[in-house]
Amino acid sequence: MILPDHEIRKHLEEGKLVIEPLEDPEKQIQAAWVDLRLGSEFKVFKHTDEPFIDSRNPKEYTRPHQCNGKPFILHPGEFVLGITKERIKIPADLAGYIDGRSSLGRLGVTAHITSGWIDPGFSGKLVLEISNLGKMPVTLHPGMRMCKLILMKLNSPAERPYDKRESAKYRDQDKVEQSRLHQD
Repeated sequence: MILPDHEIRKHLEEGKLVIEPLEDPEKQIQAAWVDLRLGSEFKVFKHTDEPFIDSRNPKEYTRPHQCNGKPFILHPGEFVLGITKERIKIPADLAGYIDGRSSLGRLGVTAHITSGWIDPGFSGKLVLEISNLGKMPVTLHPGMRMCKLILMKLNSPAERPYDKRESAKYRDQDKVEQSRLHQD
């Protein structure tokens, strides 16, 4: 079951669900999701002489970029990692899914490409996989509503939620992290 607006507000009021800072609940809490905003930190992929990215190599293939009050210009064909402004904490009896906003999709911008699932028990900021599929550069402004968080009720709490698993690679993330696939 997907949580509607009134149940989202109830979970937030009771402290079962945490979304901080939730600066404009009237605008951000929609009928069946919560709009999350774009943070000001990105990871931009470097241009290298290497023929490929080895998924088992922990080498840093990105460089950090801070907006410092300016918009981020996403060029056609560019893929970057961004982060939500909000930190979330999901209880063991909820799961989440993050999806891009239609208004950005109509500009050719995807906010999340493959890993939209958010495990029960996750806590931290969400790293976004952002790409411009369009033909023109698009400005992304820190603080803009970038994606939606959809929350689903589990039939019962997970036995081993994300925050209890030793293998949880992105637990309590508060900055943009590149892939940790090499830890598998």
